[in-house]
Amino acid sequence: MGFARFSLRRIKGIEFYKLCGTGTGEGFNPKPNWSVYTLLATWPDVATAKQAIDKETFFTRHRKHASESCTLLLRATSSRGQWSRRQPFETIGKASSGPIAALTRATIKPLILMKFWKHVPNISAMIGTDPNVRFKIGMGEIPWLHQITFSIWPDEKSMANFARKEGPHARAIKDVRAGDWFAEELYARFEILDEIGTWEGKRPLARLAVDAA
Repeated sequence: MGFARFSLRRIKGIEFYKLCGTGTGEGFNPKPNWSVYTLLATWPDVATAKQAIDKETFFTRHRKHASESCTLLLRATSSRGQWSRRQPFETIGKASSGPIAALTRATIKPLILMKFWKHVPNISAMIGTDPNVRFKIGMGEIPWLHQITFSIWPDEKSMANFARKEGPHARAIKDVRAGDWFAEELYARFEILDEIGTWEGKRPLARLAVDAA
């Protein structure tokens, strides 16, 4: 995976992309998980993305060597902030009335690392017991310094309730704002278009289909 960026540069149609590792457990952990890696990429349209995922050597080679792979196709409805000094997501400017995915990404200031990671176990436990979250994982470009969270929710209201509810997450947000902990940050929401493959033997969107039924 460390050398994958050289292959990604040659893929036709790929735009912004980031290779990330994950933490152990649900990913919200500073201890790396050497078995699970993620790729975030933007494309000009869904057809181009599907064509590349299906045919390009980079993707076929990694699927061959992986015990499992899962791809979610998303379209950004909102995005604020920057990632590597740019705004990577073109938004459609309307909120989704159905299931949504949420992504947060931050570069943590080195002097704040201990304070930041002290909050993480309680937040992880809180999101792990929330009955509304359908999928969740923590990721990072550089361990400990660049933190990314990705989660799927049945609707925007349930996600907003978690974010604003009094508890470890709300307290962490207050500390972040008061202490200016991040050198760079980005918050984005997406509507979910499709999925390819499975995660731990299941489709991440299966629970959403049950909710809709």
